[in-house]
Amino acid sequence: MIANEQLQSISKQLTGEFLFDDLHKRMYATDASVYRKIPLAVAYPKNIEDIQKLISFAKEHKITLIPRTAGTSLAGQCVGEGIVVDVSKHFTNILAFDQEHKTITVEPGIIRDDLNRFLKPYGLFFGPNTSTSNRCMIGGMVGNNSSGSTSIKYGVTRDKVIAIDAILADGSLATFEEISSQAFKQKTFENSFEGTIYRCIYDELKSSEAQEEIKSQFPKHSIHRRNTGYAVDEFLTSDLFGGTEETINVAKFLSGSEGTLAFSTAIKIQLDDLPPTSSVMVAPHFTSVNESLKATLIAMNHNLYTCELMDKVILDCTKNNREQVQNRFFLDGDPEAVLMLEIKEDTPEKAEEKANALIEDLQKHNFGYHFPKVYGNDINKVLDLRKAGLGLLGNMVGDRKAVACIEDTAVDLNDLPEYIEEFSAIMDKYQQQAVYYAHAGAGELHLRPILNLKKSEDVVLFRKITTETAELVKKYKGSFSGEHGDGIVRAEFIPLMIGEKNYELLKRIKKGFDPLNIFNQGKIVDAFPMDKSLRYEVDRKEPNIDTLLDFSDSEGILKLAEKCNGSGDCRKSPEAGGTLCPSYRATRDEKDTTRARANTLREFLTNSDKANKFNHQELKTVFDLCLSCKACASECPSNVDVASLKAEFLYQYQETNGYSFRSKLFANNAKYNKLGSKFPKLTNLLTNSYLAKTIMGVAIERKVPKLASKTLQNWYSKNYQSQQEKKVYLFNDEFTNFYDATIGKDAVELLDKLGYKVEIVNHEESGRSYLSKGFLKEAKEIANKNIAIFKDLVSEETPLVGIEPSAILSFRDEYIRLADQKSEAEKIAQNTFTIEEFLTKEINNGSINEALFTSEEKEIKIHGHCHQKSLSTTHSIFTMLNIPKNYKVTVLNTGCCGMAGSFGYEKEHYKVSMQVGEDTLFPKIRKCSSQTEIAAPGTSCRHQIFDGTGRTAKHPVTLLKEALL
Repeated sequence: MIANEQLQSISKQLTGEFLFDDLHKRMYATDASVYRKIPLAVAYPKNIEDIQKLISFAKEHKITLIPRTAGTSLAGQCVGEGIVVDVSKHFTNILAFDQEHKTITVEPGIIRDDLNRFLKPYGLFFGPNTSTSNRCMIGGMVGNNSSGSTSIKYGVTRDKVIAIDAILADGSLATFEEISSQAFKQKTFENSFEGTIYRCIYDELKSSEAQEEIKSQFPKHSIHRRNTGYAVDEFLTSDLFGGTEETINVAKFLSGSEGTLAFSTAIKIQLDDLPPTSSVMVAPHFTSVNESLKATLIAMNHNLYTCELMDKVILDCTKNNREQVQNRFFLDGDPEAVLMLEIKEDTPEKAEEKANALIEDLQKHNFGYHFPKVYGNDINKVLDLRKAGLGLLGNMVGDRKAVACIEDTAVDLNDLPEYIEEFSAIMDKYQQQAVYYAHAGAGELHLRPILNLKKSEDVVLFRKITTETAELVKKYKGSFSGEHGDGIVRAEFIPLMIGEKNYELLKRIKKGFDPLNIFNQGKIVDAFPMDKSLRYEVDRKEPNIDTLLDFSDSEGILKLAEKCNGSGDCRKSPEAGGTLCPSYRATRDEKDTTRARANTLREFLTNSDKANKFNHQELKTVFDLCLSCKACASECPSNVDVASLKAEFLYQYQETNGYSFRSKLFANNAKYNKLGSKFPKLTNLLTNSYLAKTIMGVAIERKVPKLASKTLQNWYSKNYQSQQEKKVYLFNDEFTNFYDATIGKDAVELLDKLGYKVEIVNHEESGRSYLSKGFLKEAKEIANKNIAIFKDLVSEETPLVGIEPSAILSFRDEYIRLADQKSEAEKIAQNTFTIEEFLTKEINNGSINEALFTSEEKEIKIHGHCHQKSLSTTHSIFTMLNIPKNYKVTVLNTGCCGMAGSFGYEKEHYKVSMQVGEDTLFPKIRKCSSQTEIAAPGTSCRHQIFDGTGRTAKHPVTLLKEALL
């Protein structure tokens, strides 16, 4: 047992961070697999010396080091009871680039898609392409020998690895690269630890008996996705071991070794030329999975760049995902399976010709019933639908989940239809509805049984199904792991897959590399049991968690947190687009991811012995930088709405620990503004003083928003009269009423001139400030009052329209969770719109046309509000502002602005807030010419844009009102 003093000692020796607090240990207890092991500590090394010190510490104390990059491993590679060594924060550099020879050397923590963005101007890219490519890292791809959807054209990661710089088990440095057979032999005589490794490999593989045993027992060589055990079969191409090649490369052997042999610090990889630019994707529909697999054999004769499969289970998951439902545009009817077959050529004509030939061939063989062709950016939408499959599987409500255990089997393509038939029989035997998707063209489908691993009977099935599938894969001489690795879930079956003699050989090679077993213990050899150390304690009675918000759509708050399967979409970089997750993008700390928040909440709600299970400082820490942007509710395939989790946490935590003065001040903002608006000039002077900011805990650098000289309610009551017949109810939210009254006036005048009588009734504020600060009792009271006010007013003929997105969208989101009369809330929600949505709907039905607007030219760039992007769409703003015929409108891909209501004003959050703005928003605003108008519907966004760039953004309503003739 290691004492805290010893952990503190190594912590002081490192340049990077070394953390062993309860929060970080629980955060890193899981990856994207079904396993959970509490580590001893988490290290973020900054340099090679830090890793060497960790290796020395591990040797001294006989503990294991678990290397980790993005933590998206599906087989449990990144969990263990030793020290998790996370290189994703500091080992992220490009070390060398040789354009002429098409090679690049990178540190293991560089993201695959980020690397390809760097390479694109040079006409090059790194070919292997996993579904997690916008956050997975090269080190993890090498560790697992990743493949992805492009492997049928560009091969697997091992094919691309040229050299690896590694730290060995004794702390020494070594470079593994292609060398001649003679040089390899020479190294076996060196008096060094590296020499010992070469001797071990040579001694184990030199005999013809060992070579024949490998050939007879390892997966077929025709399966290019071979990831079972260590890749000793790769060595057999060398003339040293019975082959014909005069060179040998241990770096390729390390690819797929899951960090169990050495610690990689630099990886040199071969690049490819970018593929041809003209693409057509054919997406044939089938009446059965088996039909689609037989069709794959035909399709693969057509030089495809992609050949992917989605079955009905996956397709059905996409129906209820806010982000993915728009990517279903190409589907017709309710197919049992769809193939995604991509053809690329130098010209559109050639690509079209090849696509037609493919369709004709499939039809000739009577495969498929619908053959849509997809072009341009729509191809990416279809691929995004497929890529989202992994996360979508975790979105099943309840405890039954599609479990990753047999999802990585690969067989020879010609064996695939028969293999799947036999596999389906196993599933039928266990009354399972299996899930079929992914890499049909490579002979690999991600097959998943649907199990409840909280129940012992399903844990028994977990082992039985995995065992029988392993036996079936062995029958076809396939690979039990094609690209996800062995990890914990499959390592136990390696002796079955390659034979006991070969397994013993692997164990001896592991000992040669790692005699004290310090590198990622329990993976590949001497494996941990595949049905132990599961994420959930089996047959445990779950705690009853009472909440104020209604989480019944997920069967409770705990199950909502459990929907996070660890796939790590929240770790994508700003350059990947979207918004998720703004705080992680700013800090690059795992604790600031959506995943960390969901996992930490799950940990404490499940394992806390406190009366109030929310009452933990660790939870306060992990939720602190959540901006409640709602991006996770749409961009996360599992739709883990962390903003709602945070609101509930804040409420529960503060009920025990009290509400701070500042939280009360911000939560009751509308009440204080009502008083302050009686003397707006004086109030504005006082609130922007140094003393007031200090008392309120507001960053001195911020300008506190100024109250309007007259509220919108006052202006409306005294000035507005209308003769229009069509009626809309305008929700006069607290931000518009007190701060942005001019925008409210613009909205009223615009709507009226477009033919709508605007009704503003005496209603409550939205409750947004109460929600953001966790004052849920007050928010619930407001929601109920507003529902009572509007339930008999709002209808399809008389909709409710709002100006501030976060306020009006509360009716469609939080009010459903807060309302006592849920059915009434849902009815109102169906007829509640942002003003941009409403005007776009009216434009589309012909009620509003361009003749009403100016023909002057104007360029407009749109920054969308986070809640609008998540719960609505920015497309409505685009459509609305495009009605003046000569307006040139662009939606900027800007992510979150970073203000997030009061968050950006709070002194301790100011720097993070501004960093979020700098990630994507500020640079793009600064690039806009002074003549370009900036449109931003969110009041917080407009203030952040001004504070960060000095530019004044306008509400889209104001811009459209200005365009009226």
